[in-house]
Amino acid sequence: MKSYYDVVVVGAGHNGLVTACYLARAGLSVLVVERRSVVGGAAVTEEVFPGCKVSRLSYVSGIFQPQIAKDLRLHAYGLKVFSRTPSSFTPFPDGRHLMMGPDQKLNVEQIAKFSQHDAETFPKYEAMLERLAAFIEPTLMQPPPNPLSTRIADVMGAGKLALDARKLGDDFGEMVRIVTGSARDLLEDWFESEALKVTLATDAIIGAFAAPSMPGTAYVLFHHVMGETNGVRGVWGFVQGGMGGLSASIAAAARDLGVEILCNAPVARIDVGGGAANGVVLESGAHIACGTVVSNADANVTLLKLVGEEHLDPDIAAEVKRIRYDSASVKVNVLLRELPDFKACPGTTLGPQHCGTIHICSTLDTIERAYEDARRGHPSETPVLECTIPTSVDSSLAPNDRHLMNMFVQYGPYDLADEHGGWDNIRQSFGERCIEVLAEYAPNINDAVVDMDVVTPLDMEREYSLTGGNIFQGAMTLDQLLFMRPIFGYAEYATPVRGLYMCGAATHPGGGVMGACGHNAAMRILRDLGR
Repeated sequence: MKSYYDVVVVGAGHNGLVTACYLARAGLSVLVVERRSVVGGAAVTEEVFPGCKVSRLSYVSGIFQPQIAKDLRLHAYGLKVFSRTPSSFTPFPDGRHLMMGPDQKLNVEQIAKFSQHDAETFPKYEAMLERLAAFIEPTLMQPPPNPLSTRIADVMGAGKLALDARKLGDDFGEMVRIVTGSARDLLEDWFESEALKVTLATDAIIGAFAAPSMPGTAYVLFHHVMGETNGVRGVWGFVQGGMGGLSASIAAAARDLGVEILCNAPVARIDVGGGAANGVVLESGAHIACGTVVSNADANVTLLKLVGEEHLDPDIAAEVKRIRYDSASVKVNVLLRELPDFKACPGTTLGPQHCGTIHICSTLDTIERAYEDARRGHPSETPVLECTIPTSVDSSLAPNDRHLMNMFVQYGPYDLADEHGGWDNIRQSFGERCIEVLAEYAPNINDAVVDMDVVTPLDMEREYSLTGGNIFQGAMTLDQLLFMRPIFGYAEYATPVRGLYMCGAATHPGGGVMGACGHNAAMRILRDLGR
């Protein structure tokens, strides 16, 4: 490790690693410091169970930007993503099920079991989303539009965006509804079948402390339907070796570009003098000087904890404190001795029902009630489960006689009512409740569980530095998107501290394993440095 670098990146999450790669490609000397023993942040593979490779937090890939993978030649560094077909399976208490995926013929046939109207409408709905995605996706790899900027490039960019928006025609109204409205209103306007609506609605609440009836959830739904896997749009897949396989490929590319990565190196503070970031001080006491600091952490950690309020204008500090980190997501990782045997689609032999996302939620009202539990400070009595079984396509993740199951759960609130005694007190019982709910659909699951790892919002904060356990580094609502992310006036990756930038999901375009935040931050830094 040298005593001086052009850039020090705080945090080896996937966005931090992407930023480091692009800066190093431009000829800058870059050091990445990471508090944990492994790179990847929330996109990480860990041996939670002996001999197993567990995607402990994020668990599927679909919106990582193809341009970044191409620029950094990630496939040459081992990145491989398995497509999932079918990609969705929803069993229902009455014994029926809905299976969906990239095969439009399958979708129409499956939806027709519940509604002929919806079977005819669904292709039109998907076509509408694809048209909007074609408009919005290019903006992910650009700085957010600043309505107050007078820079020629910003004015021209805003003008082009307005012209492109005009091309949407009648779809423009749908775009406004998606950005501002509720998922429930959107889905109920399009469809009549409860089975289809609840299957689609789970994407609207993942990572959000909100019910489908609340404004802003339509955008969360849309955020999750963008992207592609292996060139097929709208499809999510499993990364070979777990989600850490993606981060490992970026880290390998970074090292080949000359980036140094130092793990087990928690940062105590960002060194600020004369209103500018001059380096970082590690908890070990080591001082690393640099010309530019880039933080992969959220705004609360970066500005209030690592910089400190004494270096911020009081109004700026107040704005940072207003950022909402509402969270109610729990990740339950499960080791199984056999696959779930669903009453709606029987069998413990690997089948299509095991390959995609398994939605355990029967109605929209069930989701609303689950949210109401959490709003009052209680873990949901009937939690909403999204289950995936990555060993269905990647047998290298666990011994031959075992399977891994990811359960992403809504809602388990970060702030619990006093009667629960805190997450450390109820972690295991909530995980067991999630298994009980799944057992109503797959009765063998109780006996199939070998071991379980419950990651609560408190764990996400303590172990992964996600304030409030928010997986998006800040709520993805309209008042915290675009030029308002993370705060108004500082949405283009630079912070109020000269020489300090942010590159994580706290910035535009927000959460999810997409790499765009890291790419965009690097472009801004290079522009400011005259590169």
